[in-house]
Amino acid sequence: MPDEPGASNRSDEDSRSGLWAGIRTLLFGGNSEPSLREQIEEAIDEAEEESAERRGSSIVGDLSPIERKMLRNLLHFGEQTVDDVAVPRADIIAIDESAGFDEVVALFVDAGHSRLPVYRGNLDEVVGMIHVKDVFAVLAEGRDPPPLLDLIRQPLYVPQSMGVLDLLADMRAQRTHLAIVIDEYSGTEGLVTIEDLVEEIVGEIEDEYDDEPMALFAPGEDGCWEADARAELDDIGEAIDPRLADVEEDVDTLGGLSAVLAGHVPGVGEVLLHPSGWRIEVTEADEKRVHHLRLHPPVEVDLEAPGDRGDEF
Repeated sequence: MPDEPGASNRSDEDSRSGLWAGIRTLLFGGNSEPSLREQIEEAIDEAEEESAERRGSSIVGDLSPIERKMLRNLLHFGEQTVDDVAVPRADIIAIDESAGFDEVVALFVDAGHSRLPVYRGNLDEVVGMIHVKDVFAVLAEGRDPPPLLDLIRQPLYVPQSMGVLDLLADMRAQRTHLAIVIDEYSGTEGLVTIEDLVEEIVGEIEDEYDDEPMALFAPGEDGCWEADARAELDDIGEAIDPRLADVEEDVDTLGGLSAVLAGHVPGVGEVLLHPSGWRIEVTEADEKRVHHLRLHPPVEVDLEAPGDRGDEF
């Protein structure tokens, strides 16, 4: 009996499919089925390719570019830890518990925040936080200013390694919008607000009190770069030289890199040599940390300079 039309083609396709399945099993193990996350990402990729082909035309009911970006962010949101999203310690605005009520009011006005951490002695001992609503209530009712301790509320205290999904769940359950991030020695590493978590999905949320974003590094003279110590190494590597971001130590900022290279907190005037040949000069610093640096490009050596060649006498 003759073969059915197309049977040969189906046989070839089945053979190729089986071969590919075998390769996937060999490389990735027996469970080679894509996860739901991977399937959704693949669907987004296909939608973006189709959108590019249509050159801006849109189908009614289709996801917009911003919706697709938010969906991507959401897919990877749970992969992050508290340490990935926290405001670093150096950027925390806080007040000592011994401060007066007028100082608290002034700091709220200057910082433009709705919550301020309160510390005892230094930032490693955060004893609570003050909400601007509690301060405003005292002012609005004309009451005598109470002791600062009477206004303190309790934030969450969370480890750096905690997942952001767990933190979000805890914030919702305890109705707390601020968490203090604690390092392995119980010192203060940073803080996270619920706004920080939401921004990981929807992008930066600027309000009328936010200042214009300030560039943390900029080109200077003779190929140098002026940089804030808070500049992220990933951003430095992308804009200046990828080798500057290639470090084995667990540091994320240029200031952290300078401390690793020096083996201590470097002082003003110290010049640190990076393995790539870049020289990192400390231009502003105090006893606790570096504030500003200047990056000097590697010196190019001319191997063909006169006197270096053996054929000249």
